[in-house]
Amino acid sequence: MSFVHLHAHTHYSLLDGAAKIKALVKETKRLGMDSLAITDHGNMYGTLEFYTTARKNDIKPIIGCDAYIAPGDRRVHRGIEGESHSYHLVLLAKNETGYKNLIKLTSHSFLEGFYYRPRIDRELLKKYSEGLVV
Repeated sequence: MSFVHLHAHTHYSLLDGAAKIKALVKETKRLGMDSLAITDHGNMYGTLEFYTTARKNDIKPIIGCDAYIAPGDRRVHRGIEGESHSYHLVLLAKNETGYKNLIKLTSHSFLEGFYYRPRIDRELLKKYSEGLVV
């Protein structure tokens, strides 16, 4: 049985991840894994670099995102007493449709939902859930 890391942060997870993509892929290969997912916090900035580096090293790239979920409507940009600003949810693309939906979700999170962090809500997740593993 093999292990696949499905929740890895890179240096694109600001103030949280320190792993450089080339080093992460190299270590994945050294450990004998054939696949790896990156799930940076609220963004997909490292996707292209990760995809090309992984493919060059015979590692199956799994594209994902550690999304911030707003406690209510993403467009409400004020705190709710007793509530955290947002919650995490790991989203992984299982196909091209899922990848495109991740792009839509992260774009909406910055354009409509940004409150301390780029956030989505249940409405967006329902609308763009096809092709995603949550």
